[in-house]
Amino acid sequence: MNLEEYKGVYVFAQQVDNEISSIAFELLGKAKDLAKDLNTDVTAVLLGSEVKELADKLAEYGADKVIVVDDPELKVYRTEPYAHALSSVINKYKPEIVLVGATAIGRDLGPRVSARVATGLTADCTVLEIGDFPLQAIPGQEQKHNQLLMTRPAFGGNTIATIACPDNRPQMATVRAGVMQKIEPIKGAKAVVEEYNPGFTPDNKYVEILDVVKAVTDTVDIMDAKILVSGGRGVGSPENFKILEDLAAVLGGTVSCSRAVVDSGWKPKDLQVGQTGKTVRPNVYFAIGISGAIQHVAGMEESDIIIAINKDADAPIFDVADYGIVGDLNKIVPKLTESLKAEIAAK
Repeated sequence: MNLEEYKGVYVFAQQVDNEISSIAFELLGKAKDLAKDLNTDVTAVLLGSEVKELADKLAEYGADKVIVVDDPELKVYRTEPYAHALSSVINKYKPEIVLVGATAIGRDLGPRVSARVATGLTADCTVLEIGDFPLQAIPGQEQKHNQLLMTRPAFGGNTIATIACPDNRPQMATVRAGVMQKIEPIKGAKAVVEEYNPGFTPDNKYVEILDVVKAVTDTVDIMDAKILVSGGRGVGSPENFKILEDLAAVLGGTVSCSRAVVDSGWKPKDLQVGQTGKTVRPNVYFAIGISGAIQHVAGMEESDIIIAINKDADAPIFDVADYGIVGDLNKIVPKLTESLKAEIAAK
């Protein structure tokens, strides 16, 4: 493999029902940073049916170029045609880096594509940067420069691993939604569009979609919330979440929770923050009755302001909190809610 042939940072621009997923914009933001360090450009790969009109939207969020694979076989996500399309793009255009969102689609697609193009894949990355590998020079071993350093939690979140793929291309990573930041859209940006179709020959590996049933929920997506009032096992009971809901209502926020709460059946999985839940970046994050295990912190540490309330003064959550209150949440939270109500009423 001639590594010098591989140039550019590519992003799989996931779309569902001809609407680009937010994770694509987040990855384009990170791709621009990586491309700047490598003095190269950013390309979005858009797969689907009748999706060409979405290309300019990708340009607004940082894509210098958009490769569109448009075919009826790609109308609804299916593993085989999508894996064939993306691996064909990689084999033809030879990108140096390929980023995929760690969504249900991306987690299915990424490993299959990496196997087809004979490269590695680092899953669920939290940090991506360009640097040297090995990180520290080792006597007698070549230190390669301008490598994609992919950092992710390992061993159940108890340690952090930085992984590189120095001998194969492309360097591939999946990234969880909410970890990277999208750029401010560039209004009026136009994409350089290149259409490519590798051709599709359906076979017995092509799944036949008989019906699509969409889940209907009135649960607010916590990843979009500006204020989150999050509760852990320390809240005590599902009924006790009422005091958190009252606080959230006063602030115009949303209630979320830790894994322990979901495991206890108190709240649905959609509200879980953490390594096995969702990654959030609200303006204000209340951590109430949450100890602060590393798995939970991984999902909320990028919040602008973190306020912790816990009766255990030694709880790890206070290490990441901007403001901390040690005491009984059953007394503190209602008083805080009443004070905020009074202040709002006074205005």
